[in-house]
Amino acid sequence: MDLAGKTVILTGASGGIGAPLCRALAAAGASILAVGRNQHRLDQLQRGLPAGRGHSVLADLGTAEGREHLLQAVRELQSPPSLLVIGHAQSAFGLFDEQDPAALEAMLQTNLVGSTLLIHALLPILRAQAQASVVVIGSTFGSLGYPAFAAYSASKFGLRGLMEALAREYADTSLRFQYLAPRATRTAFNTPAVDALNTELKVASDPPEEVAEKLVESIIRGEPRRQLGWPEKLFVRINGILPSLVDSSLRGQLSIIRRHAQRQGRPSPEETSHETVPR
Repeated sequence: MDLAGKTVILTGASGGIGAPLCRALAAAGASILAVGRNQHRLDQLQRGLPAGRGHSVLADLGTAEGREHLLQAVRELQSPPSLLVIGHAQSAFGLFDEQDPAALEAMLQTNLVGSTLLIHALLPILRAQAQASVVVIGSTFGSLGYPAFAAYSASKFGLRGLMEALAREYADTSLRFQYLAPRATRTAFNTPAVDALNTELKVASDPPEEVAEKLVESIIRGEPRRQLGWPEKLFVRINGILPSLVDSSLRGQLSIIRRHAQRQGRPSPEETSHETVPR
């Protein structure tokens, strides 16, 4: 998709990957409707975009009220959107049996349920465009379930399945669906415990600006799916073909993962498009 002159809805715009992704989309010629939960960051982001090409909406997309508020803002746009980028996410690092049920429910509501319902609500507007795309910024954990990220993995697996099914359901239309998965990224989305785990396991992580550039490349090319990073790309493929090999590898890391994950089961308040340990 040629982004020049297109209007893009970007959720999670006030987060660690969201802000550089917003700027990269604007550099490609798009106008941005930036959505987030931090008004100060949204204001800063909007001021850094070309004049007239940046607008913002404060909304919690895990709620019906937040989604309706965004829909109202979309209806008021002079140029309807051709691209929806789902970049918001809530973390949930911790041993599953130690995590708070209410926090897990809120995470799933934000990451999976709210995103699904937002896509559903915006489909009629997107389908009315000559060319349109829905992009989910996913995670390595959307293809490879990881200890201490069980519920978070479930939310990302769900979004990956949604994109795959919708791509097949709308294969004979001009509407495209993309699932793009960064590996670990250096943002405040990661708690200190996650950073410590990544360090001990020697997990590589990418700067958010570099991730944003690669995501925009994939959006322009219309890639239906992409896993960023090596060896993460290899691990994902092995897990899809011979998951028992990955089972054995992760079993050897369990003691380290459990040590860092104990009593870490509260989700981060940060909004961003990414993620933590690859794997």
